[in-house]
Amino acid sequence: QVQLLESGGGSVQAGGSLRLSCAPSGYTYSRNCLGWFRQAPGKEREGVATFCFGGVELSYYAESVKDRFTISRDSAKNTLYLQMNSLKPEDTAMYYCAASSFRPTNKLKSEEYVYWGQGTQVTVSS
Repeated sequence: QVQLLESGGGSVQAGGSLRLSCAPSGYTYSRNCLGWFRQAPGKEREGVATFCFGGVELSYYAESVKDRFTISRDSAKNTLYLQMNSLKPEDTAMYYCAASSFRPTNKLKSEEYVYWGQGTQVTVSS
């Protein structure tokens, strides 16, 4: 059974930084992806950044977070990270770690991911 445990959310002022962590268990890395998604109140869930495995490891970012957020993985710790810098109030949302069972065609599409964490809240004040 795949489980995803997120941590690292919190409250920060605009321009600040946070780092989210996701520790998967029971997940096999093989031509699939781990990613971060977010959902703000009244809005649809959106893909933020994903990290894909199998052959060359590649990362993908939403345009709104490029050059501010960095997704990475520490294989020794079996942990996925999302480093968020220059945070803006519009980044406020519940952030979810998600895992796919195969490599999605659209790496940032939430419907392509089948395993989800419980979420961690990020609040950015102006």
